[in-house]
Amino acid sequence: MSAATAGPGRVGWALTDSWTMTRRELAYWARQPVQVVVGLVFPVMLLLMFNYLVGGGSGIDGDNTDFLVPGMLALTMAFGLEGTMLAVTQDLNKGVIDRFRSMPMVPGAVLAGRSAADMLQSVAALAVMTGVGYALGWRWHKGTAAALTALGLLLLLRFAMLWIGIHLAMVAGRPEMVQAVQILVWPVGFLSNVFASPESMPGWLGAVVEWNPMSATATAVRGLFGNPGGASGSWAAEHAGLLAVAWPVALLVLFLPLAVRRFARIDR
Repeated sequence: MSAATAGPGRVGWALTDSWTMTRRELAYWARQPVQVVVGLVFPVMLLLMFNYLVGGGSGIDGDNTDFLVPGMLALTMAFGLEGTMLAVTQDLNKGVIDRFRSMPMVPGAVLAGRSAADMLQSVAALAVMTGVGYALGWRWHKGTAAALTALGLLLLLRFAMLWIGIHLAMVAGRPEMVQAVQILVWPVGFLSNVFASPESMPGWLGAVVEWNPMSATATAVRGLFGNPGGASGSWAAEHAGLLAVAWPVALLVLFLPLAVRRFARIDR
């Protein structure tokens, strides 16, 4: 009788195996605290740099910090893709995933544990960023329910991005290939309304920016927080909340099955 069907049943084994893989990732944090701290501090450095040195928020009416902080929260969720890729490629090259696949565990537990650990790290990143933003003078101006909804949209974006990262990691296969993805992630991140309103950009560029999934999340989050959003009155800006859900769901529908299928075919 296999582990997937014995005992409390398949669901129970899946949850147990997934939690085991999650605890393995959490234990890695304890062994590599510097890497975890750097991952949390880097977005804070960007926030401080753009708030005080670069002077973001071009083309907006209202406080620059209130505009910038929600955008940086969205950018932090997107940049988490690189950390996911690096962790998965390292496991692939060390043969860790091969060893896990040879054990009597539910096949999807490795990916479930990876995604759960990444989401926990994302919650920590949001907590650090919101705390720093609050210290800089940023405030949300609507109720608790709206603020929690905004955080939910941010985590939904992160959940979609981590599955993109898992898939790309298994396609790339090597940690050094993560650098190639970083070169692509940065332009996509900055081609958004995180730092400036599309109204301050040339018409064609502003239109591209407004349809960036990160822009949809940033605009929706600003609205839920009651922060200035630099809305242009376009369809994408007026329906940012819809797009903030539709884009991540569409990315999940595409990349989650691709990642699972790719994982199942490793060394087969």
